[in-house]
Amino acid sequence: MINRDDMLELTRRMTVKRNCFDRIAGAYMDEEGFIDGTFNQHFLNLTAPERDKNLKLAKAVPFAETNVQLKEYAYRTRDLSDDSMRKLLCALNESELKNDALLEMFYEEVGRHYQRSGGFAVYVFHGGYDIPRKGTDGESQWESEEVYDFLIGIFCPLEDDYEPGEPECGFLYPAFKNRSGDGRLIDVFRKEPGAAESALLELLGID
Repeated sequence: MINRDDMLELTRRMTVKRNCFDRIAGAYMDEEGFIDGTFNQHFLNLTAPERDKNLKLAKAVPFAETNVQLKEYAYRTRDLSDDSMRKLLCALNESELKNDALLEMFYEEVGRHYQRSGGFAVYVFHGGYDIPRKGTDGESQWESEEVYDFLIGIFCPLEDDYEPGEPECGFLYPAFKNRSGDGRLIDVFRKEPGAAESALLELLGID
């Protein structure tokens, strides 16, 4: 189960003034699942309006209704095999989205498993949250407990040429649980619970 307080703590670092994202990458897919264009850039190189727009897109995942629209799934140990999606997500996270070859592999997997009439956009955000240590009184301390590096992925319909609409589904990996990252878990978002469920779970390598 997802703790709502964990998600709220994370989203407080997803504002223009307290931004935790350092990179954004994405691809535009046609309705047959082929890549129509890609981009990859440092988040702070976006214009202020673009940063604000993309923060709103990314926050759709942790802001979703916990345990209804946003659910927690567990990977099995064997999912770290060479060809697993979990291993690819780990590699993307470790590379901080700076490896275009890994991103290309991810987009190709998206195209194989997830199609949508009219095409769609898939965006991936890399973020880092320096988790403050909490004292015995529950108040945050200055010391850092750990740095939580994570990915948020979203899948959006295209409202116009290369203009994403409201995210329909997505994920947060690794899951943020008990104020810490857990690579055995992934949080999966669906705006309409149950919509495109099998395709999304198959893409993410969840049985």
